[in-house]
Amino acid sequence: MDVEKVFHMKGGVGHTSYARNSSLQKEVSDMVKDITLEAIQELYLTTTPKSLGIADLGCSSGPNTLSIIKDIIEAVQRTSRKIFHPTPEFRVYLNDLPSNDFNSIFKALPDFSKGLSKERNDGSAPIYIGGYPGSFYGRLFPNNSLHFVYSSCSLHWLSRVPPAIYEQGKSINKGSVHISESSPPGVSQAYLKQFQEDFTLFLKSRSEELTLGGRMVLILLGRKGPDHVDRGNSFFWELLSQSVAILVSKGEVEEEKLDSYDVHFYAPSRDEIEDEVRKEGSFELDRLEVLELDQRGDKDNESYGTSCARTVRAIQESMIAKHFGEKLLDSLFETYGRLIDEESAKGDINPISFGIVLRKL
Repeated sequence: MDVEKVFHMKGGVGHTSYARNSSLQKEVSDMVKDITLEAIQELYLTTTPKSLGIADLGCSSGPNTLSIIKDIIEAVQRTSRKIFHPTPEFRVYLNDLPSNDFNSIFKALPDFSKGLSKERNDGSAPIYIGGYPGSFYGRLFPNNSLHFVYSSCSLHWLSRVPPAIYEQGKSINKGSVHISESSPPGVSQAYLKQFQEDFTLFLKSRSEELTLGGRMVLILLGRKGPDHVDRGNSFFWELLSQSVAILVSKGEVEEEKLDSYDVHFYAPSRDEIEDEVRKEGSFELDRLEVLELDQRGDKDNESYGTSCARTVRAIQESMIAKHFGEKLLDSLFETYGRLIDEESAKGDINPISFGIVLRKL
């Protein structure tokens, strides 16, 4: 399956859309908000550019997209007033894969602009916003055109399912959609290798696009130690595998369909991130924070499992529907939510994320 053509968050504003099921991502972003604003303020104070280039890589759609951009712009405006310096013009590049629902973002721009205009009556410089479709695993922008890069909940998605898990066109990871206890040893190594290739290419590409001293704030899912299987992010994929297996046992899905579905996801460890930053050599790792979310339902009083299932569906629906068909979606994610609730009653599920600040050398 061509990830770049198929993979996207569920668009629109419907019940299963990403716009209505991304509160967990918002919570993680909010946990890093102070770090993000501190990084952009430090950048501005040390460079004071007349035109500030900002990119949100993996911007998706929905309220989270423009919320962080508003926070970043206002932080720079406050800083410029404090040092009695003219506010720079802002060039904001919103990037995601071509299949992303950019139209929803564009429809929200008039209200976004009005909101900023009401809060800045000082003749501040203009703000230019554009959508830039394409994979961030490669070049997107001209040399030295960016000062600040932000990417939240995106870099754990790989550019592809690792080709090394296939032998003669068939996956060796039978019965699982990701790394599990039953996976052959080569599966975890294949995923690690793909992450290393992708993350290195990401860093190299951004190093050419960022100016000297430019900053990146990256938020991605991760894991606590060297073990690839734990009751963290990998456990959610294990429960998704079990959910599909239940549908196989009911005759609703062919077993071959389960055996041939693998997700393009990898949750790196702290050491793996630090190793790639050091080896690539273009950035200084200024900060790396471990973030843990509380295990609870969302504001609509849904159970933790139902909330997680809706979140995963909004993210994975495009890929699952393409592979398995749309008819099983409701049944699959109802089962998935129930399994999460059952497991969380036995003991906490503890997914972690990393908040990272990198500085261009």
